[in-house]
Amino acid sequence: MTKDTIIILTLSVYIVVLITLGYFGSRKTYNNTDFFIGGRSLGPFVASMSYVASSASAWVMLGLSGIGYAVGISALWVVPGLALGHGFSWVWVAPRLQKLSHEKKLVTVTDILILEGSDKTKKNIRVFTALIIIFCFMFYVAAQLQAAGGTFAVTFDLSLRNSILLGGFVIMIYTMLGGFWAVSLTDTLQGTLMMVASLLLPTLALIEVGGISDFWQNYKASASLEQLSLGGSNTGLMLIGFVLGSMSIGLGALGQPHLLIRFMSMKKNVKMRVAQIIAISCVAVSMIGMIILGMCGSIMVNEISNAEDIFFMLTDSLLPVVLGGIMVAAVLSAVLSTADSQLLVSASSIAHDLMGEEAEGHSKLFVSRIVIAVLCVFAVITSIYLPSDIFSRVLFAWNALGASIGPVIFMRLAGVRVNSRAILPSMIFGFLMTIIFFLRPDAPGDFLERAVPFILCLLILYFTRRR
Repeated sequence: MTKDTIIILTLSVYIVVLITLGYFGSRKTYNNTDFFIGGRSLGPFVASMSYVASSASAWVMLGLSGIGYAVGISALWVVPGLALGHGFSWVWVAPRLQKLSHEKKLVTVTDILILEGSDKTKKNIRVFTALIIIFCFMFYVAAQLQAAGGTFAVTFDLSLRNSILLGGFVIMIYTMLGGFWAVSLTDTLQGTLMMVASLLLPTLALIEVGGISDFWQNYKASASLEQLSLGGSNTGLMLIGFVLGSMSIGLGALGQPHLLIRFMSMKKNVKMRVAQIIAISCVAVSMIGMIILGMCGSIMVNEISNAEDIFFMLTDSLLPVVLGGIMVAAVLSAVLSTADSQLLVSASSIAHDLMGEEAEGHSKLFVSRIVIAVLCVFAVITSIYLPSDIFSRVLFAWNALGASIGPVIFMRLAGVRVNSRAILPSMIFGFLMTIIFFLRPDAPGDFLERAVPFILCLLILYFTRRR
């Protein structure tokens, strides 16, 4: 049996399992509350692992390992920033948002933004929120499809276009089938598989380069001065900007609808501490593991045309074929688990937020599935005709959503009496500022794009608050 045949069989079994879970999820989906939020009945393990799978997408598995390969130890600055962001989300945001969701019967993140205000103000916020979610998630899902396409292309020597089409089809089918239940069940499986990859591959790579004791000596012998520096090529004020930018990346976690919805979906008496420990530890392990993998890769592989392919190269050299197929499935897990969540949130922003409560439940479900299909098509087109590296594409969407939605969520949960008329201007300001800074030449660590819009929006909401 050839290598390709074994990998195809492994992936085929995996995809069949995903679609089967989607089918069983559909049997628990009777209305739009079930479809969008799982009936607010998720336990600690499913909630935390689906959160991990949705947050640690292809940008961690492929993007961070590629960054670790390319820039070296300065990539580690991303870890404390994101760990703090996710940690704050679970320790402070999660219990408050879960309680608020049950008290107010909230279904989407937009429902939090429109708790107060006139009907006209609420409608305007709904429309703008739906637009930015769909816009950002189109780029986000396109990045996931690009990763899926790259996975199939590298593994089976398929064309990138056909590989992206295949990945888009699989994601669309099982997300449309069962909604949030299907997404949560599959994400739990995918998150578990990703954690296995995050522990197994870096461990094998460290053994291959001589163990922990020899790793640093071998790395110093093969790495450049920039790769050996915590600041990379930055010094002085540039170094400060780089560190601030890398640390502030975690701010975006407060504004990610596909992550916040996990807090809203947990059952009332959930064991929150268990969920917090699982989620925070798994996020940290996955990030550190992939950076170490990339650094080991720079010792083992001298030159590579695309740094984000280092994951596949090491998988091929370190593992037997069957385990290699499982690791390829782990990358697809990272892709699918994020894309399905984002497609579902996009569908909810149209079917629930824009159609309103007066629409029939069955018509909402139908529209939701149509939105998922249409967004998948546009994401496929974007991925094929507007190529970009996965890391940059994901971070743009992450920062834009974080600056637009995050400050409002924080103020609401902090008990600040937000002026409802200031919410929309602050969201527009945060979104546009992120785009402007993104289009300008990069600052060290991209601190302008990651921190400044978020902080300015917080100040707008604070100084316009109702007293």
